[in-house]
Amino acid sequence: MDELQLEAFLPYRLNRLGAAISEAFQKVYRKRYALSVAEWRVLATLGQFGEATAKAIGTHSHMHKTKVSRAVKALEDRGWVKRRQSEDDRREDILSLRSEGRKAYADIVPRALKFEARIIEALGREGEELDRALARLEEHLGLKRG
Repeated sequence: MDELQLEAFLPYRLNRLGAAISEAFQKVYRKRYALSVAEWRVLATLGQFGEATAKAIGTHSHMHKTKVSRAVKALEDRGWVKRRQSEDDRREDILSLRSEGRKAYADIVPRALKFEARIIEALGREGEELDRALARLEEHLGLKRG
């Protein structure tokens, strides 16, 4: 029987790195804004696209609808997100950021980009190779980049 060394298994390594990077990035927005990962992803998606349904946010951010729903509710309770009924489908709401949500997003984005730049800088010239490799993996797995 073949032996699997978990610490060398690519899916495990990618998951471990993703979790570690996500945890490190939380420091960028958690202390200042007390956001959860899910709340940040909703905020970031709405900041990027302007408006979206909860279903579209879940698809874009790869989050389960329950997590999206809770995050949207928390952001609504803070006054950062507003909703309006979709004219196309009255069962769906179109979500968008209120001014306080846009301000928080505008404050976090430059910090997020600096965080990303530090990671890329730590990789040196291998950063471009990693970006290409990740793009190939995303394509292989049928994941869209946006």
